[in-house]
Amino acid sequence: MEALYQTAEKFKQPNVGKNMVNDYKEKVKLQAENLVIDIFPQKILELDALLKTEHFTIPNLSAIHCELNIPVPDAPFNNHENDDVPNKKRKFSVMSNDVSDVQGTKVLLLPNGTVPTNKHIVAVVELVKPRIQQLVEDANVLKMWIQFLIPRIEDGNNFGVSIQEDTLGEIRTVEGEAAAYFDQISRYFLTRGKIVSKVAKYPHVDDFRRTVSELDEKEFLSMRLIICELRNHYATLHDLITKNLEKIKKPRTSNADTMY
Repeated sequence: MEALYQTAEKFKQPNVGKNMVNDYKEKVKLQAENLVIDIFPQKILELDALLKTEHFTIPNLSAIHCELNIPVPDAPFNNHENDDVPNKKRKFSVMSNDVSDVQGTKVLLLPNGTVPTNKHIVAVVELVKPRIQQLVEDANVLKMWIQFLIPRIEDGNNFGVSIQEDTLGEIRTVEGEAAAYFDQISRYFLTRGKIVSKVAKYPHVDDFRRTVSELDEKEFLSMRLIICELRNHYATLHDLITKNLEKIKKPRTSNADTMY
């Protein structure tokens, strides 16, 4: 608390807070230019090389399937002579899509232990998530950089400002799409967990088991596509900003510059 109080008192001094904000703005500008000129080309090559590694080059998708560790239980032995006659007959139509009347297996525990996640998908996700986070952070720095470079509102000579605004819109789009990738990853694990619970409840239904494998294949392709999109986003932003760097940094020119 004492340190926080001293910091607050420091900001009350004349021009101290203003100077610190100006220093922060200059720091963001230098960081953003370094990202575009030096870091982005490295990111493009890094992501392109990652796509060629063994994690993302699997010719046969069946190689990523994993065992669910849910055995098919033996059918119970029924002595029909001693079976009680139900008081109310339950109708079930083969052609009906309503399976609410079908009773599954009561799952108290799984005989072979827990159901594992797909290790290959988890490994791929661990490679993808930090790179998504990095793109979101990089886009945020670029967004602040251009915001600081936008001049005050004036009449005329706004062509450079329109370039800044278009670039800013593209950066915001990239940032939003990258953030949405996190939701896609969490939805995969949630959906897989629900399907696995169906397998545990209806172990004799092979379609549920097949759905898990199909979902794993889909997620692998999605992760590969995300890496492609991250590479493309870096390439697009690098190309757009470097082509218009002069106008982004100096959106307005004085009349004296055009005189001869």
